[in-house]
Parts: sequence; structure tokens; C-alpha cells
Amino acid sequence: MSRPATRVGFGHALRAEWVKLRSLRSTWYTPACLFAVGIGIAFLSMSAVGAEHGGASAAQRLAWDPTERSLTTYVVAQLIIGVFGVLVVTSEYATGLVRTSLAATPRRSRLLAAKVLVVTAVAAVAGQSLMVTAFLLGQAVLAGQGVPHAGLGDPGVLPAVAGGGLYLAAIALLAIGLGAITRATAGALATLVGIVFLVPALSGLFPSWLQGLVDFWPGKGAVAVLATVPDPAYPHPWLNLGGMCLGVAAVLAVAFVVFGRRDV
Repeated sequence: MSRPATRVGFGHALRAEWVKLRSLRSTWYTPACLFAVGIGIAFLSMSAVGAEHGGASAAQRLAWDPTERSLTTYVVAQLIIGVFGVLVVTSEYATGLVRTSLAATPRRSRLLAAKVLVVTAVAAVAGQSLMVTAFLLGQAVLAGQGVPHAGLGDPGVLPAVAGGGLYLAAIALLAIGLGAITRATAGALATLVGIVFLVPALSGLFPSWLQGLVDFWPGKGAVAVLATVPDPAYPHPWLNLGGMCLGVAAVLAVAFVVFGRRDV
């Protein structure tokens, strides 16, 4: 007489994904690289700001935003944390481990949901930690150069720093969705680079009926939350970030449908 199949709960799937994440060196090298490169970029980008501020015009000094300056490390950090999100999915396809994962957790939506939750937690902690560290380091460098700087308690600073962490977590979720859709590291990364770098660079060439997308696009309107000086082009930055998160949710919805319907 055959034994009934063991039902794998979401808690078991979540623990299994956490164990897999801890056991893969590549996934931990990526957050380590995030901090090393992110902090290095923050330091280098702030090192010459003193001279720039000294030669600024009155209008430029009025628009001076030390918080946004110190958080520009997001430009590189979004790619690194995107690599992390992609690898969580595509590394299993590359090694064939996805078959074992599906055998242990036959309900595919539960398996992908566990991956999404684990990635969200790690990316949120790593991204927020990077933003806080980059801000504190950047303001220390500015203070050392005698340039106007900010503190976490200043108006608008804490929301900007928190927004940077949320933005990076959203990029990681976008990456895991792309990884589940393409099933290939190269394809997912190429798509991610096109989204966060190529499209913003070419946005000025878009026809007028597509310009509205720029308000919610990664690297454009969605990063307006990182500023404390209002940008007339993006008067409601948290709505811009929220629109981007809706787009990420749509990509994840497609990923769940595709992941659940096709063969491995």
C-alpha cells in the first residue's frame, strides 16, 4: 500500500529557500560586492564635491542637495542587487537543482513565492543598510570639506534614505521576475540592464505618448524619492516609486504564470 504524498507547507518551502541561499557562495558574494562597490562609489563620488560646490552659482547652491549626492551610489547598486535577484532563480536552472526543488515542492507558485519572500527580506536589509552607510559616509566627507551637509534628522532626509532602500529591494524583485521568465542568467541580466540603464538614457527620444512612462521608470522618476530638494519634473516622488512597484508586481505576476505553466 503506497504512502500518501507529504504535503509541503509554505514554512518548509521558505526554510528550504533560505538554506539554499545560505549554501550558495555566489549569492553571498553579491551582497558583499554590493557593499564594497557601493561604499567605494559613494566615497569617490563625494571626494571632489567640495571644489564643485565652491565654483557653483547662486542658483546651483540653492538647489544643493547633499542627501541626493551621497545616495547616487544607487546607480551601480541597482545592477549588483539585480544580479543577486537573477541568480536566486537562474542558478537553479543552470545546475539542474530546479528539478529537485520542484520534486520537494510540487506547487510551483509556493516555490516561487518562497524565493520572492527570501529575496525581498535579504535585499531590503542589504539595500537599506547600504543607503544608510552611504549617506553617513557621504555627509562625513562633505563635512570634512567644509561643504553644507545633512543629518538623518533633517527634513526629508530619512524618507529619502528609506526610499533608496525600498527602490533597491524593488529592483531585486524585478530581477527575480526576469530570471523566472527567461530562465537564463545572461538573458535576464541583459533585460535588466536595458531597463535600468538603456531606457533612461534614451528616454528623451521617446514619442510624447510614451513620456508618461518615464515618471515611473527605474533610474528616472522612481528615484526622485532619493532627493530632499523638490524636483519640478517629479512633484510626487512617492507616487513615482509606487508606479514603478506596480510595474514590478506586473512582471512578477507574469513570472508566476509562466513558471507554473511551462516545463522545466
